[in-house]
Amino acid sequence: MYGLLRTIGCRAAPALRGHTICQRANVYSRPAKEKIGVKETMLGLSLFSLVILGPSGWILAHLEDYKKRE
Repeated sequence: MYGLLRTIGCRAAPALRGHTICQRANVYSRPAKEKIGVKETMLGLSLFSLVILGPSGWILAHLEDYKKRE
């Protein structure tokens, strides 16, 4: 029933609503084709941490420089 309502909503409703985009999620229920190793996991986590924590660490390390009114 949900699929039928979604099909009708995606095809008929844009004429009533104007120009909108219908988004569809791609969900896969199978396991991955290849397993991710320890090296790839550690590399990904370290790069993710560096990208997120790097700029905030830089700002905190140079906080006294930013406080000066020159």
